Amino acid sequence: MENQQTPDNQPGSPGGKAVKVLVLSGFGINCENETAKAFELAGALPRIMHATELIASPKSLLEYDIFAIPGGFSFGDDLGSGKVLGNKLKAKMSPEIMEFVRSGKLIIGICNGFQTLVKIGLLPATGGNYMAQEATVTYNDSGRFEDRWVYMKANPSSSCIFTKGISGRLYLPVRHGEGKFVPSSNALLEKMFVKGQVALQYTDESGNLAGYPYNPNGSIQNIAGVCDESGRVFGLMPHPEAYLYRENHPRFARGGKLEPLGLVIFKNAVDYVKTEKLKQ
Repeated sequence: MENQQTPDNQPGSPGGKAVKVLVLSGFGINCENETAKAFELAGALPRIMHATELIASPKSLLEYDIFAIPGGFSFGDDLGSGKVLGNKLKAKMSPEIMEFVRSGKLIIGICNGFQTLVKIGLLPATGGNYMAQEATVTYNDSGRFEDRWVYMKANPSSSCIFTKGISGRLYLPVRHGEGKFVPSSNALLEKMFVKGQVALQYTDESGNLAGYPYNPNGSIQNIAGVCDESGRVFGLMPHPEAYLYRENHPRFARGGKLEPLGLVIFKNAVDYVKTEKLKQ
């Protein structure tokens, strides 16, 4: 999917308009292919673009409907996960990123992408306070890299476009050493809950908030994913792009009904854009 062309017309798209997704790559990002595949399965046209190319032509971002920053280990996690990539994007293309956000388009950051969005200041961005860091994503309380599947639940009162309509338990893999979400203050945390910005929380098998190992990193209030107040900018530590087929499930060979709910997150985003295009 590298350098895939994104024509204006796509069969089945409202008004002949394709949903175009820019999937970032380079500098240690390593989940770009899975993320692009997720959007493709969801009905969009993804293009994988190296960060160097995007930074050299920042206005090209505005040609897309969705901007995805996948997981990985950008810049080797030097200075902290997502910090260097966040600084580069913020220094080189803040105006274009803000134009993208304010025009009503969608952004998703997964794992390292979530860390990047938090450190840029695109999340949680309470009160529309973008580009000012209000939280961090830091070292797991366990003191080790956590690589396994976890349960979580979506907040039905959240404004998040990506998690809309998801009920029951989600089961997705995590693989990170710095996944603990910490807001700058209790007041900010309370505001996030009031504004519906806490989109996902880690749970046990029964859907109850629980400590380690169910909360793999010690994240405050078991927070696994957050959005901005509009619900259009979303970040999460677990990897939905890693559960697109039932065969991805660690127990698929044992039978039973397995629904790859990771794909739902991407379909929600694509369906939202299609609906918005119908209004134009």
